[in-house]
Amino acid sequence: MARVVIDANVMVSAVFGGIPLEAVSRALAKHEVYFSDSIIRELEATVLKLSSKLSQEQILFVQEQIEQLVSMGQKTSIFYHVTLSRDPKDDHYLSLCKKVKADFLITGDKDLLSISPENLRKHGIPTSIITPRSFLEI
Repeated sequence: MARVVIDANVMVSAVFGGIPLEAVSRALAKHEVYFSDSIIRELEATVLKLSSKLSQEQILFVQEQIEQLVSMGQKTSIFYHVTLSRDPKDDHYLSLCKKVKADFLITGDKDLLSISPENLRKHGIPTSIITPRSFLEI
């Protein structure tokens, strides 16, 4: 059983189906999935951004689905902060990966995907950063 962290954008995309849903479903069904307060806040902010594109009913549906997905994972607090990504907003994912010794970080974020495995290991992060499609191929 692997330890998995999932990017908020992948979680939101999963609500709409396709490969993100398959990847999130597999992660939750077969592995340990971890969330932090900062990821939950990012999920909430992402849903708020969608409010201009979706009806109130659709927003409520998305919120309910995300809450259900998050409830299936494990919430963990982070007490230190890794500084490694080109986008500092992504460092909380790396901090969580380090804390839980995640095997995988599932993301479509180019800033995170561009971090080399060597650089991750140098910072004590034993994680493979992969796309939802790559996760399904494992």
